[in-house]
Amino acid sequence: MAKQQPVNVQPEQRLVGYARVSTDDHAHDTQLDELRAAGCDRIHQEHGSGTSHARPVLNKLLSELTAGDVLVVVRLDRLARSVSHLLQVIQGLEKRGVQFRSIHDPIDTSTPQGMFSLEVLSAVAQLERSLIAERTKAGIREAKARGKLPGNPGLRERRPEAIAAVSKAREKLYLDQLISSSQTWLPMVRQLRPKHSWENVVRVLNRRGQDWTVERLRRAVHRLVREKRAEKELLARSPRRAPEDHLMQLVAAIAIADPDLSLRGIAAELDLMGEPPKGGGRKWQPSSVRDLLDEAHRFGLIRR
Repeated sequence: MAKQQPVNVQPEQRLVGYARVSTDDHAHDTQLDELRAAGCDRIHQEHGSGTSHARPVLNKLLSELTAGDVLVVVRLDRLARSVSHLLQVIQGLEKRGVQFRSIHDPIDTSTPQGMFSLEVLSAVAQLERSLIAERTKAGIREAKARGKLPGNPGLRERRPEAIAAVSKAREKLYLDQLISSSQTWLPMVRQLRPKHSWENVVRVLNRRGQDWTVERLRRAVHRLVREKRAEKELLARSPRRAPEDHLMQLVAAIAIADPDLSLRGIAAELDLMGEPPKGGGRKWQPSSVRDLLDEAHRFGLIRR
């Protein structure tokens, strides 16, 4: 599966369109016409308001996009609920090698001008957050000056209905954040689970810029399964293996996560993870990696 000298092939570029229409909006066909004219060979359509967090079509589309794809929308407001949501989506796509383009806005992550516009949007979002924080602090100071205590009176008095309302709001926020970020980590979980342990999945994700613990990742997947946004099979128990099989599983997980890595590249990943080389020595050797990949193939963890 892994090769000494991987062939550097540029992924084929696909233009994938996304159109969202509100229930009282009749301009859906216009979006479709513009997306087709822009060269989109596939168009995903969604019905829902701009403020709605429930966008199953968009979430599924984001999880299916692969490196080389270009996500195209007619206008930015068709994709995002806010500037911060837009930046979160685009940054998640960037990490996976997916580009983004808006037909009627100066946002195209494949061009320097488009990236500059994105940086301006990012600065605007940061300014907005800072202004909100300043206004909040000023409001608290004014309330204290008038003798009022900041915060929720119901929580201070430990009223059950207030506690329940806050708990419900936190749970909704947690779910919204999971759904928004799922395209950056759920596809990898789907590739590795349940053949691979949660520990190895976390190590692979974190080597790719994520920040997970086993407990947090399992909780996140449980929550998405409960919401029917992930498959129940992901939670199945991984096969029990002898402790000495740990390296075989880890090498297989790295190879699945990045099929273009050479044997030397996988060896470098293991060194960065701090795994002691099999058989001693200071650094991992490609021959040791090849032996572990052969072993993983025999166990059915990877396919040639």
